Amino acid sequence: MEESIWMWVGFLALVGFLLILDLGLFNRGNKHITLKKALALSAFWIGIGLAFGVFVHFFVDGASSTEYYAAYIVEKMMSVDNIFVFIVIFAYFKIPEDSQHKALFYGIIGAIVFRALFIFAGAEIIHQFSWTMYIFGALLIYLAVKTVFKKEASDEEVAENFLVRFFRKFMHVTDECDGDKVFTVKDGVKVATPLFLAIIALESTDILFAIDSIPAVLAISKDTFIVYTSNIFAILGLRSLYFALRGGINSLNYLKYGLGAILAFVGMKMFAEAAEFHHPIFNDVIYSLVIILGILAITVVVSLYANKRNGPSPTEHSEHIPEEVPGEAPQSGSCNEQEDQTDDGKIEDPEFEDDSEH
Repeated sequence: MEESIWMWVGFLALVGFLLILDLGLFNRGNKHITLKKALALSAFWIGIGLAFGVFVHFFVDGASSTEYYAAYIVEKMMSVDNIFVFIVIFAYFKIPEDSQHKALFYGIIGAIVFRALFIFAGAEIIHQFSWTMYIFGALLIYLAVKTVFKKEASDEEVAENFLVRFFRKFMHVTDECDGDKVFTVKDGVKVATPLFLAIIALESTDILFAIDSIPAVLAISKDTFIVYTSNIFAILGLRSLYFALRGGINSLNYLKYGLGAILAFVGMKMFAEAAEFHHPIFNDVIYSLVIILGILAITVVVSLYANKRNGPSPTEHSEHIPEEVPGEAPQSGSCNEQEDQTDDGKIEDPEFEDDSEH
């Protein structure tokens, strides 16, 4: 199908409005994001994503809306898996919670741009060279195996990030945060803060994630409008989902197995399409949606059951989440050194600040 230009313009205008709403109303100023607020915002973003699928159903067609929902669920599930890496990045750079949502906001802006480039390039490659579907199918099978057996993210991976090392080498970078500033002045010299490096790490990580997720959704739909809108609506709520799930993400013990199964399925689906092998399981998008939903449901149920029976399995991530020890001073160079002090040296608790200041 070919979408009219007004659908693209309307979609981009809606995304722009939602971003302004998110930054200007939902998360204005740096403040602690409670679990209740994060859950409410996550419900809002998921509702927006699901509602857009209804729009596609009535203004495009039913088959396209089914493709949209299948692609949306795949991207959403992969986004949840990315939260593990976000936790490690923020812990490594010691980014205080009040500044994390700003870093994630910039990460989403970058994702909107890079996803567009990758999606349109990938769709055009498949359109011009149909044999590349074999390559994408093989890539998805490889990613499925890699997802199941991958090691957890670590501080060493963040430190070895190419862009992080590049900016550390060619820019002045301070070890201390200055509120939520990306750049600050120290000893008369303009320097980057750890928040800047965290944003760079998030952006480069999302590019790697896009290499995983975009072939997966292109296996579901070749329509760039469906692929791009499902991707964007899935990642728009990633920031609130991070704050909602970061404390209990380890409860999803079997998430990587479910995600690996989905990637393997869409990889086989792409192989079948390339070989012109006709079977409802691979050719009918309804079957794809049911299979993806089924795998997701099984993954969540089995994870919750195992967690209830055996308790949450410890992961390497718990080693990277900084713990606050009562009475212990912040580490030198830590971005947590953000408490304001009064003239008599007493630390003011930010929870007792007037909300009107925000």
